Amino acid sequence: MHSLKPYLKMKRPRPPSSPPLSPPSTSTFTKPKPKPPPPPQSLHPKTPPISSKKPEPHPKWVPFNLSQSELSLPLTFPTGQTFRWKQTGPLQYTGTIGPHLFSLKHLHNGDVCYFIHSTPSESAAKLALLDFLNVGISLAKLWEVFSENDSRFAELAKYLKGARVLRQDPVECLVQFLCSSNNNIGRITKMVDFISSLGTYLGSVGGFEFHEFPSLERLSIVSEEELRQAGFGYRAKYITGTVDVLQAKPDGGAQWLLSIRKLNLQEAIDALCSLPGVGAKVAACIALFSLDQHHAIPVDTHVWQQDCYKIPPA
Repeated sequence: MHSLKPYLKMKRPRPPSSPPLSPPSTSTFTKPKPKPPPPPQSLHPKTPPISSKKPEPHPKWVPFNLSQSELSLPLTFPTGQTFRWKQTGPLQYTGTIGPHLFSLKHLHNGDVCYFIHSTPSESAAKLALLDFLNVGISLAKLWEVFSENDSRFAELAKYLKGARVLRQDPVECLVQFLCSSNNNIGRITKMVDFISSLGTYLGSVGGFEFHEFPSLERLSIVSEEELRQAGFGYRAKYITGTVDVLQAKPDGGAQWLLSIRKLNLQEAIDALCSLPGVGAKVAACIALFSLDQHHAIPVDTHVWQQDCYKIPPA
């Protein structure tokens, strides 16, 4: 029987001792630098953090020397004399005049101010805006004369203050009212938007894209089929036909239309009715809203019904 003594006398080997710890090397471990504190935040959630960066200037709205009685934007733009100006804010409308992109809005006191979003010439833009708004005509004086001669107008005048007739570009006005035949404002606007999109892009405001109205040269390459596919229906042939007639004018169609401003009303109506798709009512609209024929009265079914109702037979 084996004895356990030899095993009892054996000593368990000790594990090797660990080397003494040395201080960490400065080349491997570095004390992190404290992060700079974040810039102070405003307590208002919509206000950006305070920064030393110079803030960008706010858009420059320029006061217009027109009171609300001389220009009411809601009684001027969305009333069917133009279909290219969009409401882009409370009492604010945006549109183009030639190569210039404008916004107009009413201040708290009712006065009007404007902002030029895009233009090749600021001085030319201001002149174009003044011409477009017909500012040389005083509505207050007209309202006084009309009220003295028509008691019914005198009753309505207080509701119509600032309803101003625009002085539009004749080509633009003509094409818009070719779209208006047997139509409503919503569909007319969609058609005019399509044609406008063929012009030079000027900018975007309030979610709307704005373009310079296309020239006759640009419109001349648009086919009747393209317009029909865009929903113009029978009006497509009138638009392309009118563009062709104007392009054939010796001095150009745009100049021919401008020359109508020098004619009397009946001559102007006759000249316009020589164009495809232009009847007496459309001609009166074009004459009134672009050709300085301020005594022209466009009469459609609705106007005729009101006229017969209000005016007793002679």
